[in-house]
Formats: sequence, C-alpha cells, structure tokens
Amino acid sequence: MKQQHILHGYIRNITAEELNENANKDYNVNSKIGATGLEKQYEDRLKGTNGVEIYIENSNGEKTHTIAKKEVQNGEDIKLTIDANLQKQVYDQMKTDKGFFVIMNPETGEMLSLVSTPSYNPNDFVLGMSSTKWDSIQSDEAKPMYNRYLQSWTPGSTFKPITGAIGLTTGKLSETDEFNYEGLSWQKDSSWGSYEVTTLTPYSGSKNLRNAIVYSDNIYFAQATLKIGREAFIQGLDKLGFNEDIEFTLPATKSQYANNEIDSEIQLADSGYGQGEILANPIHMALIYSAFLNDGNMIKPYLEYKEYSQKAYLKENVFSKEAANKMKEYLLEVVERPDGTAHRLQMDNVRLAGKTGTAELKQSKDDENRETLGWFNCFTVDSQNPILIISMVEDGQINGGSRYLIQKIRTLF
Repeated sequence: MKQQHILHGYIRNITAEELNENANKDYNVNSKIGATGLEKQYEDRLKGTNGVEIYIENSNGEKTHTIAKKEVQNGEDIKLTIDANLQKQVYDQMKTDKGFFVIMNPETGEMLSLVSTPSYNPNDFVLGMSSTKWDSIQSDEAKPMYNRYLQSWTPGSTFKPITGAIGLTTGKLSETDEFNYEGLSWQKDSSWGSYEVTTLTPYSGSKNLRNAIVYSDNIYFAQATLKIGREAFIQGLDKLGFNEDIEFTLPATKSQYANNEIDSEIQLADSGYGQGEILANPIHMALIYSAFLNDGNMIKPYLEYKEYSQKAYLKENVFSKEAANKMKEYLLEVVERPDGTAHRLQMDNVRLAGKTGTAELKQSKDDENRETLGWFNCFTVDSQNPILIISMVEDGQINGGSRYLIQKIRTLF
C-alpha cells in the first residue's frame, strides 16, 4: 500500500457525480478513483478495465456456451523519476514542519523528490475514513492536505540571483557597478515618505553585485532594480515564464511579479529582492536556477522515468551564458567564503552553491509579529551526481528559517 510520504495524492471511492461524468469509462459504484496528485493525473492510465463474460448455463448450472467475453485489462505500471529513498529521507526530516522540498537533476530535468509537509496517510481514504478523522484533517491549522510545492510563495532573497542575472543579461547592470549608501536602511528620496528599504548584514567591502549576493544586501538590489528599470525587469521575468502555466505533470500555480502590475518605484525596488508582490512557484524556481548550470537555459522537467532522455530545454537563453556563469560563481562564494550567509553548509565531500532567503509576510513596515518564510536554494557544482534543491519552511521567525534548512540539507548529503 502507498506510504504517507509519497507525492501527496490519494484514491477514494467514486462519487455519484464522478460516476455520471465518466459514464462511458467502465466505472461502477464500487470503483476507486484518483482524487488528487499523480493518482488523479494518471487515472486513465492507472485504471484497469473489468472483465465480463456472457454465457449459457444448463439446468445444472454448468456453463455450456460463451456468447461474448471481454478479458480483464490491468492498468499500466508507471515508473517515476522519484528516488523513493531520498523522498522518505526528506519527508522524515521535515514531517513535523510546514514546508516543502523540490529536488531535481538540473542537467537532465529528472525530478528526484517532491515533498510537502505536514502530510496525511492516503491509505485512510482507500480504507474508508470516519467523519471524525476527516474533520480533524480539515481543521488542522498546519493544513496537511495543502500541497505546498504546487503553490506560489514570496521568495525573499533567493530571488536576488534572478534579478542580478536579468541585470547582467540586459546590460543594464554590470558586475563592476557600485552604489553608495551607509547604514542598514535607505530610501531613494523624500518622495518615498517614511518608507525605507532595510538590510541585515553590515559589511565594509564595495557595494557591488558580488558582495550583494554574498552578504544578501537588500539595499543593493533595490537600487539595482531601479537602475535596470521597470520595462527591462518585467521583460526579463516574462522570458523566465512568469504569469505562465508551468509545463509539468502536476498542475502548479503560476509565478507572478505583481497582483496586477508594478506601479510604483517602491514596489519595483522591493521586487528586486523578492518582496513586493513577487510570488514564485518552487518547481518554477528550480527550473530558473537550473539556468545557472546550463549556460542560461532552463531545463525541461519530467516526472515519468525514461530509459534514455535527450536533454531538452523548457526555455532557452533566458540569461546570457556570461550572466548565468557569473551567478553560479557568486552563489558558490555564498557557501565557500567564510563571511558568506550560507558558509555553514560548506562540506569537504561536495562543492555546493546556494542562496539563503527570508521572506517577510507582514501587514505593514512596523508589524513586529510578522511571519517569515525561510528559504534555501542550492546546487552541486562539478559533481558526478548533480542535484538542485529548492526548500522552504514556514514560521522562520521561530525555527530559524534558512539556517534550519541548511542543517537538514547537510544531513541529506
């Protein structure tokens, strides 16, 4: 029977409405049907066909003649790219947290693990669930049925390499560009009123792109995005597939750069470091980060195993080769430089590049009780086993956010 940590889908008894909608598909009142996840997506292929025989019996109840016969047809066996051991390991690491992991091979597009936590036991739906059990799942504030890796989230600082790559690709930003500001808060001018962009880590080095990635400098990326300009910034995001459906087996929500449009300098500045109204889907984020390893091309993802798959890109030349490789270099420094924000991830047996992120979900600038999302995105560099990880945990203000995820990822490696 299917275990709890596998891909967040289940089958259940068919409803009267579904029976009516699928009147010509050989279902009956006792049938099970895929309700969510891959069970739903692959229902037509996983479902078998019932056998039937019409025959004549004699007075002794013995079959004497077959008039018509239809053989039983079993459903397909579908093999996935998911590594079951890795999937279980990630789930066991995160099962009490509200979060997700998306792990893929960035060179091939194979999805190796998709985990959303907390989860539920899908076998409960197959065996029959009491109303009490159903009510407890539905009322659980941790939302165990909410598939987090299919949603879109505020990405925080994990978005900064994307902004940097757009700036370098468009030529609106150079790796030698420096900005002048002091302290941990900044505003363009008095037209911003009381609003200021704030950052966390002071540093004495140049305010350039390299240091802004390594120290995760919000102020640099606010100024850089204003320099890139609204039009070039949006065009860069459009090339990446923002506001588009992701071409993937499971239905994921779209990434967006605004609820309607970026209509102010403040919103544009905030968008550059992954705040404002930016929302990113984790699977989409994995594909974007894959461009840093594929000379600016986004890998095409797949979930159904193939004996051999020719490398295919979902989108080509989203970043220039030079911009992609420069971001890879800087993200490696985030881990390998002693002053990098993810230096605690450095290990002897594997080289990793990565980016921490804290996304603030607050009602106002002065909201002291704000919730934060902790992100950590990373990938192996020059490895025989290429892996790219996109991870997030809610309640980062309590559990440590990206620092908490880094420890989980160290355990995986």
